[in-house]
Amino acid sequence: MDTMKRFLALLLAAIMAMSLAACSNSGNTGDNSGGSNAGNNSTNQGNEGGNSDTTAVTYPLTLTDMADREVVLETEPERIVSGYYISSSACLALGLADRMVGVEDKSNSRPIYSLAAPELIDLPNVGSAKSFDLETCIAAEPDLVILPMAQQDTADTLAEMGIPAIVVLPESHGQLIEMFTLIGTATNSMEAAQTLIDYYTDKLAQVESLTASLSDEERPVVYIGGTSSYLTTAPAEMYQASLITSAGGTNAGNEIEGNDWVDISYEQLLAMDPDIIVIPTNNFATSAPEYTVDDILSDPELSEVTAVKNGAVYQMTTGFEAWDSPCPSGILGTLWMLTTLHPDLYSNEDFVADAQTFYETFYGFTPDAEALAQ
Repeated sequence: MDTMKRFLALLLAAIMAMSLAACSNSGNTGDNSGGSNAGNNSTNQGNEGGNSDTTAVTYPLTLTDMADREVVLETEPERIVSGYYISSSACLALGLADRMVGVEDKSNSRPIYSLAAPELIDLPNVGSAKSFDLETCIAAEPDLVILPMAQQDTADTLAEMGIPAIVVLPESHGQLIEMFTLIGTATNSMEAAQTLIDYYTDKLAQVESLTASLSDEERPVVYIGGTSSYLTTAPAEMYQASLITSAGGTNAGNEIEGNDWVDISYEQLLAMDPDIIVIPTNNFATSAPEYTVDDILSDPELSEVTAVKNGAVYQMTTGFEAWDSPCPSGILGTLWMLTTLHPDLYSNEDFVADAQTFYETFYGFTPDAEALAQ
């Protein structure tokens, strides 16, 4: 309910801002930079095929972020610091790379930056979700800082110093869309945000349509290992579990409690007896995690597991992003899962074409088809 209230409040703020922009522009066919509109940063972007009004927002703008914090932006942000790789990736997808002046730790380890915006690698490093470098952030002179929920106290500290900071919490499909809307509204990039939201929701609807008629027996039990051990898995509340469910599978860890990776025993994995085992990438998507497909297939303790007996152990694609994480390309995680679980419904060729379109549209590069099909 709180998430829905935040989302509705955010949409209301965007709509009110759009309405104000429309009113201020009525009857004005000239330059908005002078006369009574001095200081008004709104411009009309048009509506080129979008599903919503893309009139620019106006400032000052008041938003409610995903931590229920009220944030006031006096002017359109031009210097953005993102202390979270998921919000950094979202900024790239929204075309905001040229406004970014600081990014999270280890940006040089993330393939998506070298592929889409290598200039980000040389930006000041402001730390991580666990340890934020406040001094470096302030030195970058940002007019907007985007932080994860773990750094809510830091956001409050920045606000006290007169630096606007918004907090994001993208832990589900719905929260991802809420984050796109929040960042898009805050940065006056809702046209790009709406394009991303439309793509995301359209693909989810396509997946739902393709899997709607599957019976329970046709939905394989899927076990996804963690990044440190294959005796770690995702309970029902984790984003990774939602990828499996959306793609027409049943998450093997659904009966386990928790909202983070949970350690299990061999006995528990044998009792789950998954039909398919999925291995995610490491945290940076540069390679497999600390184990491989062969490690699982050759483990004598797992020889009686159905997935092992059938050789149904699959490594998620490396070299781009961690598609099992709640970032913009998380939709590709759902599509990858669909072609892995139900290739008769959605072929690998379809997946490669969709992934190429996604990266061309939102990140400005065309990934190699063979790399996507690995």
